[in-house]
Amino acid sequence: MAAGGRGGRAPAAAALTLALLLGAALGPARAAVYFQEQFLDGGGWRKRWMNSECKPDLGKFKLAAGKFYGDPVRDKGLQTSENSKFYAISSRFKPFSNKGKTLVIQYTVKHEQKIDCGGGYVKIFPSNLDQKNLSGDSHYYIMFGPDICGSETKKVHVILNYKNKPHPIKKPIRCKVDGYTHLYTLIIRPDQTYEVKIDNEMVASGNLEDDLDFLPPRKINDPTVRKPADWDDRIQIDDPNDIKPEDWDEPEYIMDTSAEKPEDWDDAVNGEWRYPMVKNPLYRGEWKPRQIDNPNYRGVWPHPQIDNPNYSPDFSIYSYENISVIGLDIWQVRAGTIFDNFLITDDEVYAEDFGDETWGETKGPEKEMNIKQTEEEQERERVTEEKYFEQRFKKKLERKKDSGKARAVRNTAEKEEL
Repeated sequence: MAAGGRGGRAPAAAALTLALLLGAALGPARAAVYFQEQFLDGGGWRKRWMNSECKPDLGKFKLAAGKFYGDPVRDKGLQTSENSKFYAISSRFKPFSNKGKTLVIQYTVKHEQKIDCGGGYVKIFPSNLDQKNLSGDSHYYIMFGPDICGSETKKVHVILNYKNKPHPIKKPIRCKVDGYTHLYTLIIRPDQTYEVKIDNEMVASGNLEDDLDFLPPRKINDPTVRKPADWDDRIQIDDPNDIKPEDWDEPEYIMDTSAEKPEDWDDAVNGEWRYPMVKNPLYRGEWKPRQIDNPNYRGVWPHPQIDNPNYSPDFSIYSYENISVIGLDIWQVRAGTIFDNFLITDDEVYAEDFGDETWGETKGPEKEMNIKQTEEEQERERVTEEKYFEQRFKKKLERKKDSGKARAVRNTAEKEEL
């Protein structure tokens, strides 16, 4: 087990970590924690995490809890710190295989900067990864987590590598975008089912073979069977009683007879002058008969299916050998995302409890702190605005007072002149 950051903590956090470790040790024998990182030992994380050197201008991570948090120590994580940068960092642990076991990948993400375009996902790599050259081209086993870009892309990636080819999930899974910390969990089971949870609540589940295109389809259309010639699958048809109006046909463009030949027009140079063409206001386009329901409609023809001769089941889709590295390989336009509470285990219950004891205990205070900060900021803005208008009002009064004095002086001078 590669458990990160357990030293130099407040008593509450130390007790939490000890309780989780004891739970794993004293609980069911099937529980195994392959990787756990909470960044509880200050700068010790730098010894466990390696920055990529594939590019000279990669963005830098820093340890921070952000502008608002539930606990100033427990909520510290890896935070992106530079805008419009690629980031690449990874941590290694003892290699293992999930063959015959459940695989649980879990971590928390906080986009406190209200990210507009950038990744928040993690990647799981084999043991032969060159960490110093980690990049988007590095071979990975699993990619999982939120990705946001603009108003359209707000999804959770679930991408599994099979025979050296990445296969994304076909189901749309929407990620959280509210700026608070959220818990993301991916569960892959030996029966080749999967489950995605956000904040310890299931948001997607299914069978790997059904929801990712790993294998050819089990059934295909029978190539020897053709749709009957009299099978009508048109939902609507032209109304045979609808007749084109006699005055329908009009040219799209007509001559503008109101135009006059320019005085400086030289036929020898410019050719014979002709009236220019303009859009015909009476043109209505191509006439088409109105549509009516087809009385002979028989629905979509059901093509008979047969077993696909190219299909061969593979009951090892879910499993990987030498799982040994977890990494962040992302791009962010606006930096500020915080990654924390990483966990890789084979026990769903342990993962859920770990989530409740970490994210679950700080999510409430985090939200309260953010609300308080927002209210304080609004109050400061209100006071500033009041001062601004008060100063404007005073200046206006002073100008009015000065203007009154000037008028009095002018009136006195006029009287003296009279």
